[in-house]
Amino acid sequence: MDQDTRWQTKYKEVKEFIEREHRNPSRYDPEERGKYLNWLKHTKKQYNAGELKPERVEAFQKLLELMEQYKRKNQWV
Repeated sequence: MDQDTRWQTKYKEVKEFIEREHRNPSRYDPEERGKYLNWLKHTKKQYNAGELKPERVEAFQKLLELMEQYKRKNQWV
């Protein structure tokens, strides 16, 4: 499996998780942290630094928009 295929696979896993659970991965759950959150954090750092491959940028922007929909809101405000 080459790098592009692995990236696409992980992208689909994260997107399906967010759509299924209606929330973003938790940093407090060790399973979610290892499966999804670490990949998200690493890819976001690449995106912000401009190091993400051009063919992946559009897909990752869509994922960020999806994450923004399920961003946690402070219930006490």
